[in-house]
Amino acid sequence: MGMDGYVVVPADPAVEMTPPPPAAVVIAAVKKKTQPATSWILVDSAGEGTILDADKHAIMHRVQIHARDLRILDPLLSYPSAILGRERAIVLNLEHIKAIITAEEVLLRDPSDENVVPVVEELQRRLPPAREGQVSGENHGTQQTDVDGGEEDESPFEFRALEVALEAICSFLAARTTELETAAYPALDELTSKISSRNLDRVRKLKSAMTRLTARVQKVRDELEQLLDDDDDMADLYLSRKLASSSPTSGSGVNCFAASPTIGSKISRASRASMVTVHSDENDVEELEMLLEAYFMQIDSTLNKLTTLREYIDDTEDYINIRVSCVMIETQ
Repeated sequence: MGMDGYVVVPADPAVEMTPPPPAAVVIAAVKKKTQPATSWILVDSAGEGTILDADKHAIMHRVQIHARDLRILDPLLSYPSAILGRERAIVLNLEHIKAIITAEEVLLRDPSDENVVPVVEELQRRLPPAREGQVSGENHGTQQTDVDGGEEDESPFEFRALEVALEAICSFLAARTTELETAAYPALDELTSKISSRNLDRVRKLKSAMTRLTARVQKVRDELEQLLDDDDDMADLYLSRKLASSSPTSGSGVNCFAASPTIGSKISRASRASMVTVHSDENDVEELEMLLEAYFMQIDSTLNKLTTLREYIDDTEDYINIRVSCVMIETQ
């Protein structure tokens, strides 16, 4: 029995004689515990997917980005929507789509997430280049289709991957907006016809949901608008062009871009065909600008729907307040 009533437990001699581990080992053990491996899926230019369980240092080394860029993709941190061009990668943070795009592959975080699975499937479907001879025929009309398909094969790999992500997030937010409209307008009409605590509470919850969704849509729209307003930022997203210009064997007349699929592209055939002659112009961002503009218009349309819904809610609230005031005056 020790002092003040505490029991003194004798130390284990074997443990006592064991020297403490080196500081480097302790630090490495702490890092291993605090930096667990994260699940990623890698989709290459052939559309093949590979699951990677890698920590942040392995990812940073693979795509050559800084820790601050990778931090943006941490789902535990509330970073706004971002499309960032780096020397060899595009860092993409759009809602649940947290990806790193290079000139040859796409790394997508949390591939088992139910909202990410369709994005992975679409990447695997659209990233493989169109093979020559996929569409063949004997008549002139079919041959013309082959020529048109060839004109579609000018978009670089990173733009095809970026387009899949933009299409997915715009469609996702548009679907959430449609669901909200479907629930909100009948609820507002019901409240107008019958003022009750149940109907008021229902509209209050729908208004809160609308406010949150509007903020999410606004963030994506603002990021696209900011990117469209800066040619230098758009030029940073041309990874294949930067890679070709840094290669000692690259020439100004060589088309170094990978082929693209002929399905679902927002860029017109004419614009892609015209881009063949200006690949060497490092300041030209027309192709990307057209791509971003198409999805900016789509997300802006979604935001307009939410704005219209908000105005309808405000008008309904004004109407309810007037009716309540009239009832109170009549009862006096």
